[in-house]
Amino acid sequence: MKRLIMPFALRVLLYKFVMVMLKLVTVFIPAPKPTIYSGSGSSLKLCESLKFMGVTRILIVTDEMLSKMGLLDAVKKQLEELNIGYVVFDKVVPDPGYQIVEDGVALGQNEHCDAVLGFGGGSSLDAAKVIAARMTNAVSIKKLVGVLKVKNPPVPIFTIPTTAGTGSETTIAAVVSDPDTNQKTPVIDPKLVPVAASLDPDLMTGLPPHITAATGMDALTHAIESYISRHAAPDTDVYALSAVKMIMKYLPVAYEDGANLEAREAMALASFYAGAAFTKANLGYVHAIAHQFGAFYHTPHGLANAIVLPKVLDYSLPAASERLAQLAKATGLGGESDDEQALARKFVDSVKELNQKIGIPITLDKLKQEDIPAIAKGALKEAHYLYPVPRYMNFKQCTQMVSKMLQQ
Repeated sequence: MKRLIMPFALRVLLYKFVMVMLKLVTVFIPAPKPTIYSGSGSSLKLCESLKFMGVTRILIVTDEMLSKMGLLDAVKKQLEELNIGYVVFDKVVPDPGYQIVEDGVALGQNEHCDAVLGFGGGSSLDAAKVIAARMTNAVSIKKLVGVLKVKNPPVPIFTIPTTAGTGSETTIAAVVSDPDTNQKTPVIDPKLVPVAASLDPDLMTGLPPHITAATGMDALTHAIESYISRHAAPDTDVYALSAVKMIMKYLPVAYEDGANLEAREAMALASFYAGAAFTKANLGYVHAIAHQFGAFYHTPHGLANAIVLPKVLDYSLPAASERLAQLAKATGLGGESDDEQALARKFVDSVKELNQKIGIPITLDKLKQEDIPAIAKGALKEAHYLYPVPRYMNFKQCTQMVSKMLQQ
């Protein structure tokens, strides 16, 4: 029996219907925002807030490297001085799988923790959020994957990001990997928004340049994709525009001088703004493709986004020229009297120039020709289920785009 193939026009119509339904969800179920502590030493201020909120014992979710580096020491000392008990779960790895989350849940429950603190990069923060949800929901992680599947509120979640990229400290989403399919699976629910977060530049000054570059481009991708999204709104535009302007100015500074506290604090705030923008306006094809690179090759998420971003912007330009031109004007690349198409092209070119300046490659060294059809299929499945993109892409167009990222 031949497999029925849905006509292109019908696929586009179905996609638009799904996007309308998702927009209604964001309108009628607004996401809360965490209390933010910002500036040098703000991580210690966050610890003080735990005392006032009645936390007695907290599970700290982080990775082994940060634990060994001593980056947690000041936080642990502050908790001890405040007589707040804690236990450290430092088994998080990049793209953590379900078992790591379950191990964290077991430790938190066995130690009678009444709150969770995510400390580290995006993987640690996402793991912390899902651990907190699982601690109060006696179901498998697979049953939490999807939109609005977290029935019971998690234990209180707090976050201290040590990179400026994911924006997970303010988003309604957390991503963990399914060991059966090796795919990244999102848990999306307003209940996952942390109670409070600290944006402490002191914890980011030791980041090496290549991580600064990749995480910074992750935040820039969040800001741009949310700004050109069909679900962009006046409030998300404010966050996205602010983030783009700050990142374009301060990411090269932080890359060149990691000890520059002004640049580090600006990048941390920009990452938060970008997260606030995309948690409502959502993302696009950049993330859909980048997630496949992570699943297939364990490519760091920020690096994958940075490689994919210029290609998707080139593709999106015909449908997003007005919005991209506005970004060009916001970043000082032109004025009101300039041609819209030219301005949009200037902005896309400025993203490519930024990538070059901070050492981002044009291609993905691990990408294999034989994997491209599966990558394109997975990317389109994710995008057309979740993302309000400005210009629809079919399978052939997606494979052609991914092929451009092959090393010659």
